[in-house]
Amino acid sequence: MKLNTLTPAAGSTHSRRRIGRGPGSGLGGTSTRGHKGAKARSGYKKKIGFEGGQMPLQRRIPKAGFKNVNHKEYFAVNLSTLQALAEAKSLTKITIVDLKAAGLTNGKELVKVLGNGELKAKIDVEANAFSKSAEEAIKAVGGSTTII
Repeated sequence: MKLNTLTPAAGSTHSRRRIGRGPGSGLGGTSTRGHKGAKARSGYKKKIGFEGGQMPLQRRIPKAGFKNVNHKEYFAVNLSTLQALAEAKSLTKITIVDLKAAGLTNGKELVKVLGNGELKAKIDVEANAFSKSAEEAIKAVGGSTTII
């Protein structure tokens, strides 16, 4: 067997239809396009959402609301979670890397520390944002907050 002698299996390949090559081919005349209309013309391109002149769906449905392009979505971590993590791994400094290692975040999302729960140990915390209550609670036990 040689590469230059290989051929496809019998019946597995077909020659393409050659439309618009005269009436003898059976595919002449309108060349499978039907009679008149936009689709029969050359250069026809269907616009996305076009419904034949009927008002398109994206224009029929009312628009509502507002989307702020500067909105940042934060992943919330409570003080109780930080306390549990510090006790379990005996940490004095908690960073986003530690939260990722604990499986709390994927490491790509922004993290905001919220003040729900109680903090007993002195912990230095690094996060993207802090609520006022969380910042006060961390500083009350002698810890520090660092915004990264």
